[in-house]
Amino acid sequence: MSPTLPFAAALAAAFLSLAAAAPVESAEVPSSARSPAPGIAAAVDAAVARYDLPGIAVGVVEDGEVVAVETRGELAAGGGEPVTPRTLFKIASNTKAMTAAVLARLVDQGRLRWDDPVTKYLPRFRMHDPWVTAHMQVRDLLIHNSGLGLGAGDLMLWPEPNDFGRADIVAGLRHLKPVTSFRSGYAYDNLLYVVAGEVAAAAAGQPYDALVRREVFAPLGMDGCRVGGWRLDQAGSVARPHRRVDGRNLPADADPALVPDITSMAAGGIRCGVDDMLRWMRAWLDPADPWLSPVQRRAVWTAHMPMPVGERQRQWDGTHFSAYGYGWRLSDVRGQWKVAHTGTLSGMYSSLVLLPDRRSGFVILVNGEAEAARTALGQALQERWTDPQAGRGVDHYADLLDRERAVRAAAQPLPDTSARRPATAAEAASLLGTWRDPWFGEVALCPRGAGVGFASARSPLMHGRLMRVDARWLLDWDDDGIDAEAWLHPPSAASGDGATLTLSHVDPDADFSYDYADLAFTRIRDCP
Repeated sequence: MSPTLPFAAALAAAFLSLAAAAPVESAEVPSSARSPAPGIAAAVDAAVARYDLPGIAVGVVEDGEVVAVETRGELAAGGGEPVTPRTLFKIASNTKAMTAAVLARLVDQGRLRWDDPVTKYLPRFRMHDPWVTAHMQVRDLLIHNSGLGLGAGDLMLWPEPNDFGRADIVAGLRHLKPVTSFRSGYAYDNLLYVVAGEVAAAAAGQPYDALVRREVFAPLGMDGCRVGGWRLDQAGSVARPHRRVDGRNLPADADPALVPDITSMAAGGIRCGVDDMLRWMRAWLDPADPWLSPVQRRAVWTAHMPMPVGERQRQWDGTHFSAYGYGWRLSDVRGQWKVAHTGTLSGMYSSLVLLPDRRSGFVILVNGEAEAARTALGQALQERWTDPQAGRGVDHYADLLDRERAVRAAAQPLPDTSARRPATAAEAASLLGTWRDPWFGEVALCPRGAGVGFASARSPLMHGRLMRVDARWLLDWDDDGIDAEAWLHPPSAASGDGATLTLSHVDPDADFSYDYADLAFTRIRDCP
């Protein structure tokens, strides 16, 4: 059971003793710190060996000082260029804390207030419910309490590239129906962080990417990080995402010479190297750093939205409390305060963990499919401070994760789709045509060769073949990078108006950003 609000507030207040911690000197990350502290190099090596990672960078801060920077592997598997402490990785949703920091700096400057209505800065902003539109405050954009479902509307952000811009996000929100009432519960979202970036830009009169550089990168010396559009030849070392294919790490195409701005920038679009992430960490672990006022530090790290405590958290960490602040997750680990976040984005994984009362923490950046590796390595590193006598390492937690996966697979096996065959235009005749969803736009279900194709007008990678699996319809995507197949559900009288075509996940554990559940297509015309 998740904690009640009074209990969460009491724990949050107790944790905010951070302000009384001793100050840490502000300094550049010294190159001399790159000799590993005991056990850290071995843990990184164990993760690389267990999970065959293409590349990784890990940094550790202890008592306010950098004690280890570990890098392994290559920018692109087989390419020969090594990962370095300045290699750029996509930090994905660890961007959210930087977006929150930009807003906190603007609050310090008197340019906005946390309780300002969003419509003060974005008059065209609309949620599905007019009351929610009128009452949504800037703070609500950051704490996943909107009432929308998990990952609602994420198909406007991913897979990249697509044709949706930030104005489309703001316009599309009104069509996303809530699944709970406003402020009643937690459900992770990305779209409202995009809106938060637009609010910051409107309040400051400057684009979001310029604000990040001005309010975060420049004052903290994070000169290697990149946001917005940038030149590849001026960035130095840049890691490429990888996916696992037949047991090998297959790198994505290299970035273009001019890396474009992306719509998801404020939710997950920043890239940094481990050296710069260590500067970011030390700024948060030093409560005396004037970069951010004590009032705003408390606001950002206050428990604003209770989160459920997972069974793994209870068993591994003895966690009693979990909540979301502004861009950070807050919890307790064996009686210690933890401030953390993760990031996941198309073949790149990140994790950042701070133990503020110890002025310690670590960051993990990986350019491969590394959810389990991130978890096992992070747990092993965390226990350096939370349970140092336990002697558990990466392999111990990797084994536990393997058992979890096996139990889950046995309890909920994937549907058998091995009997799939291409659907014919004749048997799919009632489905053929151009269909439209109010926020995702048009898709075509039309004859393609001897079968039937599915193609999105605005998301070019969302194209595939319509398949038949016994009596069901399945979408088999042409791009192997899209690993969440979808069932296609034809219109039926049971759907209400009898004219709505919907999608759902074949794999119930598929990435929630493949937001099939919020799509509802109506037929608008015949195939060309």
